[in-house]
Amino acid sequence: MIASTVAYWDLFVHFMSSGGIVMWVLFALNLVLWYGLGYRYLTLKRGTRGTIRRLIQKHEERGEGKVYVGLLDYVISDTMKAAQEARNISKNPREYMQDAVFPYLMSLGKYSTLVKTIVMLAPLVGLLGTVMGMIETFDALQSSSMFSQGDSISGGISKALFTTELGLVVAVPGLIVGKILDKKEEQFSLEFEQIIDIISTKDSNEI
Repeated sequence: MIASTVAYWDLFVHFMSSGGIVMWVLFALNLVLWYGLGYRYLTLKRGTRGTIRRLIQKHEERGEGKVYVGLLDYVISDTMKAAQEARNISKNPREYMQDAVFPYLMSLGKYSTLVKTIVMLAPLVGLLGTVMGMIETFDALQSSSMFSQGDSISGGISKALFTTELGLVVAVPGLIVGKILDKKEEQFSLEFEQIIDIISTKDSNEI
């Protein structure tokens, strides 16, 4: 087990070293990217299934004993508490509910800019690594050192293109997953507004 782990590690280090320092930069960017995507995915968990109206009804029926399983459950709970607090002091419930929802709106977009930046940056960093590799290849060709080492031009160019390949490997999945999460963020924003509207309507009818 240990021997196989060491062998895989050596293979990984050899692959990363083949593209120079840029490969390690791209690897670090990949780790940060998937940390951001993972955080956003866990944050954007919807909670229990059903329409907003039905979820609000469940919260009213179960009260404090309800188990929260996602962001939407917490938003509904805090919004209902804010509405109740506003009623107790004869204030506008909508303003209180908007204040309660605001921190959740901020959490929806957390790391969104970071993800988009890395998705745009990774191919450029990969291209930089390729340019650096090509420069080294042609420098070696000019000094004939490449031929003395038994390497070929195609081998040098292939080595230089590793960084472009890794840059695309980092960017493309990040772009796809990021777009999916952006759509979920937009859906949550609309659902938050729907929660406020429904609870406000209930308050108006009760009055």
